Amino acid sequence: MKKILSLIIFAIICCTGLYAQTPEGKFFTSFDGTKIYYEVKGNGFPVILLHGFTGTSQGWKHGSLYPALIEAGYQVVILDQRGNGQSDKPHTDAGYNNDAEAKDVMALASSLGFKKYSVVGYSRGSIITSRLMVLDKRINKAVMGGMGVDYTNPEWPRRIHAYKALMGDTTVYDVDDMMVWIRKNNFDNLALAYQQKHQPSTSAKELAGVKIPVLLIDGADDTTNGDVTVLQKMIPGSKFITVPGDHNSAGKTIQFSAAILSFLK
Repeated sequence: MKKILSLIIFAIICCTGLYAQTPEGKFFTSFDGTKIYYEVKGNGFPVILLHGFTGTSQGWKHGSLYPALIEAGYQVVILDQRGNGQSDKPHTDAGYNNDAEAKDVMALASSLGFKKYSVVGYSRGSIITSRLMVLDKRINKAVMGGMGVDYTNPEWPRRIHAYKALMGDTTVYDVDDMMVWIRKNNFDNLALAYQQKHQPSTSAKELAGVKIPVLLIDGADDTTNGDVTVLQKMIPGSKFITVPGDHNSAGKTIQFSAAILSFLK
């Protein structure tokens, strides 16, 4: 009787989703020993997706791009960038400076044996994508979503104010909305602070040397990160299109995924 009861309880737990699920992905050890969580799906040409600030790899599954890429025959890689999700969250300057996040992506691409790959970033993920465009010759094509010219300024006030607010400064107010969101969630605020402190910029000179195809894509109602048309002029031959939505919604639209699929072909 006890055995039967145990089996019934086990079945109820599994059917209701209460039983702990095995993670779909794996961990790899990056260049400095940091453990990075990632998932790979599909077998075609590789595309790496980079999430935004406070995001995780799983956010891509709530939009249209991730399933569309898989259905189109690409090998899609998503990862929790250091300081986020299931990846390690260093609490040191060395954990985030000197392009640490871009180096994670490059190390992951090497561990997966990629000779060429494309990369799609959104919001802060686009800032890391921009670094990859400069640092990694294996990049075939790049997409920067939700990002204007502001990140090219190493003294970007919004970045500096975000760092200060995350460190407890109550005298900055232009990042209040971000801080409301952060306080509602169980984030590692110190790790987020280091991400803002060492968030990389890419200079106009570096962007002028980019020779791969680049797509800039932004929501029609997104005014978050500066003028995209100015950024487009800095990147030779880059294309810029708008899709419906604001910063929070544009990356999930069908138009967003359709434009990227067309570009990657």
